[in-house]
Amino acid sequence: MKKISISHAKDIYFRELEYLKDGISNSKNPYHFLYLSTLNNNFPQSRTVVLRDFKNKPSKILFNADFRSPKVKQLIENSNCLALFYDNDRKVQLRFNCRAIINHKNSLSSKVWSKTPLQSRKCYMGDLEPSKLINNWDPNIPIEYLKKDPEQKNSELGYENFTVIELIVNNLDLLELHHDGHIRFNIHNDKITFLAP
Repeated sequence: MKKISISHAKDIYFRELEYLKDGISNSKNPYHFLYLSTLNNNFPQSRTVVLRDFKNKPSKILFNADFRSPKVKQLIENSNCLALFYDNDRKVQLRFNCRAIINHKNSLSSKVWSKTPLQSRKCYMGDLEPSKLINNWDPNIPIEYLKKDPEQKNSELGYENFTVIELIVNNLDLLELHHDGHIRFNIHNDKITFLAP
């Protein structure tokens, strides 16, 4: 029978932090995408977002959003949320219990916006609020930029809607699936506690 020590759990944890860091820029890494769950009038809402940054000490997950979107409104109403990552090939799940900070028109959003490519900026230039009911399909980007990127000057219009969401990690539930016994533990304030899988 295998034995898993706290030291082994720490190794798994640090290995997954490296996978998360790789997922920031590597779109083939399953951690490039995360599932974000928020509360909307006590009903859970989940969606996929793109990991834009991960910081440790303290742990933070960052992604970009349209300030007008329902997820941002929900996080303003209730900052508690959950970020879920899953790697199907390695059979590892990370569940981060978080508190969200909305960065809109501040130094962090300005810094991130300055590095945002023109192709991505046009996604924030639409007239319609994300999730708004519409009668007919609309790409919600200016028609003149459907097949090309906006000019730098015109792209600045998108900054009005651009937001960087920081998820401050409260704790992490890590699950690694194995045919001979799953490994599961929680990390809170750098303390590892094993959990029944």
